[in-house]
Amino acid sequence: MKSALGLIASIALAGMLSGCETTGENDIASEQPPEYTEPQDSDTCEVGQTTIDDEQDCQIAKEGVIEVVHPVEDVDEALDEAVEPEEPEDVVIDDVWTRAAAQMAFEIPDDKRVTSQRNWYLKHPEYMARVVNRARPFLYYITEEIEKRDMPLEIALLPVVESAFDPFAYSHGRAAGMWQFIPGTAKRFGIRQTWWYDGRRDVVASTQGALDYLTYLNNMFDGNWLHALAAYNSGEGRVLRAIKQNRKAGKPTDFWSLDLPRETRAYVPKLLALADILKNKDQYGFAWPAVDNVEVVKLVDIGSQVDLAFAADLADMELEDLHALNPGFNRWATDPDGPHQLLLPVEKAEQFTTELASVDRHDRLNWVRHKVKSGDSLLRLAKKYHTTADIIRRVNSLSGNMIRTGDYVMVPVALKELDSYSLSQDQRLASLQNKPRSSVKVTHKVTSGDTLWDLAVKYKVSTRDLAKWNGMAPADPLMPGKTLVIWQGGDAPEKSSASIIRSLTYTVKPGDSLSRIASKFNVKISDITNWNNLSKNRYLQPGQKLKLHVDVTRLKNVG
Repeated sequence: MKSALGLIASIALAGMLSGCETTGENDIASEQPPEYTEPQDSDTCEVGQTTIDDEQDCQIAKEGVIEVVHPVEDVDEALDEAVEPEEPEDVVIDDVWTRAAAQMAFEIPDDKRVTSQRNWYLKHPEYMARVVNRARPFLYYITEEIEKRDMPLEIALLPVVESAFDPFAYSHGRAAGMWQFIPGTAKRFGIRQTWWYDGRRDVVASTQGALDYLTYLNNMFDGNWLHALAAYNSGEGRVLRAIKQNRKAGKPTDFWSLDLPRETRAYVPKLLALADILKNKDQYGFAWPAVDNVEVVKLVDIGSQVDLAFAADLADMELEDLHALNPGFNRWATDPDGPHQLLLPVEKAEQFTTELASVDRHDRLNWVRHKVKSGDSLLRLAKKYHTTADIIRRVNSLSGNMIRTGDYVMVPVALKELDSYSLSQDQRLASLQNKPRSSVKVTHKVTSGDTLWDLAVKYKVSTRDLAKWNGMAPADPLMPGKTLVIWQGGDAPEKSSASIIRSLTYTVKPGDSLSRIASKFNVKISDITNWNNLSKNRYLQPGQKLKLHVDVTRLKNVG
């Protein structure tokens, strides 16, 4: 019997030792971001992924020999006292950035473009501190949504590159919001844009749209994320043409080999540089600010239009704080056609929902009973009360635009003075236009036929500055009656006071391109295409006439 038990024990022991030989590296450890340590002299050695301290064990491991030590206790007693191995404890990650970094997998190439961007970020920690502070309310939500779709967590860094995590960002290319959607692309991916609401600035709507767009691009480029990211910046057509061009020339088609716009050539390296710093912040000695790995905001259904000031009172919040979490709303109230939801701090959501349920929908807005006077129209009333003619028509069950003198119409109006809604579109523009500057402020009322270019020439400023001062993009149309603010003097480019603008007609020569002509006359390609209603993708024909507006003081030798 004892010999039988001994045989069983030997078989069991052999099985245990065999199991030790085939066990892979620790799953939890393999998911953690890489750690960097300086090499140093040590009595340890490494075999595979295992560090061995004992010199004899080290030698045995290298030789591939395992010494079997037979138990000295009674076999029966040893079996009875066998201890079950402890379950590994779950690793608790309390920082969203650490959570994201642990899942980042993009290869970081040794490329001068990445090095240049990385060096800039490392030298400007205060910049990242500001950016992370803006990201703080939204980062957990964005990370969750990326994980749900099994997408690379590097995408959580994309709003840093796009907008510095500013949902109110608006670029000269008409891109808006944290994810920088232009109007056409936003419409393609179901992001609503109305007088009341711009979903490009709505954190929830724009995040869903951005992830939809990136998924679409990744599929288009057969899983090549660098191509997809480049296309997100410059457009899929531009990247497809660059790939086709390289294939035709027998060149590689990886991102680093493509002929792409300058902005795009820096765009992807910025993202990779940020990912590298985040994953290896200890090695770089970079103090990347932490963000609590907990849900801090919650999406609450409101069911109908509500004044933002009224909603802030119900939630016991400052109006500006509530609007900062819901930057998609352009005006003093939510959009009457939705989305009927608000993003609120988690700790405020339950109280708000309870309070809102007790309020009749009609009472969620403030109302004025207006007696129609001679000369009144729906458009005039809408402008006076900062609403739309359609809203007045709907709430008064009007079938057309006719209103009769002496009749009464009900009009929804803001609960507070309009300047209390500091993050509404009108108030943000007013703040921008009235920002103190070391220059002279003049105003211009737009008349029919005015263009930004004509006004820039007239007032000796750049079109880009003129657009920026008025919360516009250079390509935005001007509406008659709109008042523009122009700053002349200290804030205008130095060149403007001495510039001499001349209009000329240029005849395209063989071999000319938009890029070559723009360089020759020191103007932008986009200016040439706008002046001549051209597509950037259209080839020029020899003999074709182009209208140019040129600062002759900045001309190169064009002889």
